[in-house]
Amino acid sequence: MRTPARYMRLITWRSLATAATAALMATLLTPAAAHSAPRESTPVYSYDNAVRESVWVDTGLDGDSDGRTDRVAVDIVRPSEPAQQGRKVPVIMDASPYYSCCGRGNESQRKTYDADGNVVQMPLYYDNYFVPRGYAFVAVDLAGTNRSDGCVDVGGRSDVQSAKAVVDWLNGRGKGYTSRTGTTKAKAGWTNGRTGMIGKSYDGTIANGVAATGVEGLETIVPIAAISSWYDYYFAKGAPLYDSGPEWLSDYVESPDARARCAAVQQKIVDGAPRTGDWTKFWTERDYVKDVRKVDASVFVIHGMQDLNVRPKHFGQWWDGLAKNGVDRKIWLSQTGHVDPFDFRRAAWADTLHRWFDHELLGYDNGVDDEPMADIERAPDQWATSAVWPPRSTDTVKLRPAKGEQAGVGTLGLRTGKGTETFTDDPGQDETDWAAEIDRSTSAKAGFTTKPLTRDVRLSGSSKVTVTATPTTTSAHLSAVLVDLGPDKIRDYAAAGEGITTLTERTCWGPSTTGDSSCYKETAARTADVEYTVFSRGWADLGNHSSATKGEPLTPGKAYTITLDLHASDHVVPAGHRLALIVAGTDQGLIDPPSTTPTLTVDLSRTSASVPLVGGAAAFARATSGSSYITPGAVLDGVGEPRATHRVPGDVPGGTDR
Repeated sequence: MRTPARYMRLITWRSLATAATAALMATLLTPAAAHSAPRESTPVYSYDNAVRESVWVDTGLDGDSDGRTDRVAVDIVRPSEPAQQGRKVPVIMDASPYYSCCGRGNESQRKTYDADGNVVQMPLYYDNYFVPRGYAFVAVDLAGTNRSDGCVDVGGRSDVQSAKAVVDWLNGRGKGYTSRTGTTKAKAGWTNGRTGMIGKSYDGTIANGVAATGVEGLETIVPIAAISSWYDYYFAKGAPLYDSGPEWLSDYVESPDARARCAAVQQKIVDGAPRTGDWTKFWTERDYVKDVRKVDASVFVIHGMQDLNVRPKHFGQWWDGLAKNGVDRKIWLSQTGHVDPFDFRRAAWADTLHRWFDHELLGYDNGVDDEPMADIERAPDQWATSAVWPPRSTDTVKLRPAKGEQAGVGTLGLRTGKGTETFTDDPGQDETDWAAEIDRSTSAKAGFTTKPLTRDVRLSGSSKVTVTATPTTTSAHLSAVLVDLGPDKIRDYAAAGEGITTLTERTCWGPSTTGDSSCYKETAARTADVEYTVFSRGWADLGNHSSATKGEPLTPGKAYTITLDLHASDHVVPAGHRLALIVAGTDQGLIDPPSTTPTLTVDLSRTSASVPLVGGAAAFARATSGSSYITPGAVLDGVGEPRATHRVPGDVPGGTDR
């Protein structure tokens, strides 16, 4: 469903685009050909002769307090022919902090420049592929990075304004200059202002942030593995996900000269993001979900369902907000970790992105908006579609744990359980340890499983687990995971490459120049044969039981109830497999341990998992009506242990972690 304002603008744009195209074709083509509007942009413009230029756009902010407003560097590659013919082109833009410090893509490409300071190499293939098709590609250095003024503020006002100011400039509302310090103005007379933002991780995060301002001229965004709320990158309801905060990331991406002048901003980051896990004004500024109602651009979301860097909660809450506000949207969900679709589904990705931009920026009626809303990877390189996501028949079903014959080895069903289960937090164990011994009584977890399913069960969307637990100490962290128990071949998201292997052969995506090749190393799925799959997870500090924004010390012996938000997913538990819920303490490698080592007693009558089941409770009841036989005491094999937590929402270059 479209927002009315966007719908009316798109109708107008399509009409104008169709009329202009028809007029142009009538003068250039035969009468028969002139009656058909284009459905696809083609590479008719010279990449060799493309205009390469740099502009510095004024953000209106003085982040580094040097007495003048900051300018961000904007490197541009655009076809020369349209401007010569008096025609204007749309823009594809990637705003990033990584163009100099760290590189982009699987091969860690950085911007390079000639002796005059004009860009020679643009990282990634966007310019090679789209410029010959009549688009300009614009790469923005966020404030405090590469050739830009200002300071990095990790998703805050400066970061977002770095890109928003460029959208304004492209639409004739901002100020641009031909140099970093000069007074000669630069205008974007070559563009019609229609802009699409794209980017992975930090870059996609900025696209989300800019869209949440509602800036005019931003027609679409394509956030890949992107953050939607920076608090949720560093904490999960009070539980710290990393051993450091955003000040580490700021220092990591800032240019050397920015580090020298941005000490005050760095201190504000430290002060604004305390390691207590409490929500502060710092996090409110960096929460784009709260402003999702302002989004007028269409949104094409891509995310790995096993992304343990930018966890899938980010796309889940963003998607739900977009849906509530009727934003045009599309989604791809892969089995990978933190991986770009160019590296897990290259040909289909290039084709789909091409048609998406043609539709959203050129106004071509190519049918991409009539295709299924969701593409979901069910097995390595095997994809299914959903007309709507989640499917309309999805309903939230409350599943309840109950005691079994062994301590900590219970059942999962629709009836309320009785009694308690007890476990002791073991910071040396993680979700793979718990799942491997789901059918064994172990001290570090409480596990609950369904009967072997007689039919497939599909979970589609975000789950919640409510736990009532009594701790023995003044602090406690909780984890809850959903597990598919059964043999399968999956992408090995826990290995280097997070589900892909980088090969030696290359494929090319557009023309190349001496300094900018369009040819990239191919990849293949890296797989693992497993006996279980953890497909959704969530964490919390029990001290946040009464508030999602502020924690408090616990009283030993007192029962507390808290709800954990699990990551969004779309997973089919096949017939013959079992669905499991595990409740435990510290998930090693994914959250930090509490200050004490608590034993927790879980009240089963007040504990449940609310899961989005396609077909609802009736589908679950039908699928769990069979035999309850399992092999007792078996140890199951899965992927490797979660690796040390990431602190950088960036790429996975060369198939290795960073």
